[in-house]
Amino acid sequence: MLRKITIVLLTLICFLLETTVFKSFALAGIVPKLTIILTSSFGFMRGETEGMCIGFLCGLLCDVFYGDVLGFYALILTYIGYVNGKFSRIFYPEDIKLPIALIIVSDLSYGVLCYILLFLLRGRFDFLYYFTRVILPETLYTIVVTVFLYPIILKINQLIEKKEKGSSQKFV
Repeated sequence: MLRKITIVLLTLICFLLETTVFKSFALAGIVPKLTIILTSSFGFMRGETEGMCIGFLCGLLCDVFYGDVLGFYALILTYIGYVNGKFSRIFYPEDIKLPIALIIVSDLSYGVLCYILLFLLRGRFDFLYYFTRVILPETLYTIVVTVFLYPIILKINQLIEKKEKGSSQKFV
């Protein structure tokens, strides 16, 4: 129960920070994707199921507040959480290279999928412009924020695991 409450609170906090505080720190209209950082982090820390659940929750918030179609961002972030969850078997908390690489790939994938599904299918074929002006700067900004946010998410996950391990040992 503690894990579920913490995840919902973290999701709400990251979404609110992304849509309010970081909007005022936008560089050329680009805001870091905290929801991708959260989805990816819990995906490779906890596995496919938890990555999918958090991705769906983050995506649903994005859909409800600034999406055109309900379920679009939820589907993309669910897939991102699932794919990151596949890497939970090789995840080591002390190593930051894998999380950084996975978050880069996740953010790039998110940007490319959004371009294909939102712009390319509408006849806007200038991918290079969109890549250099939106996808790449957003990825770089997200990585800078990841360096500071990821250790906090990791520490919260470790505290939750410690509490769960301690409470499960009480019943044995």
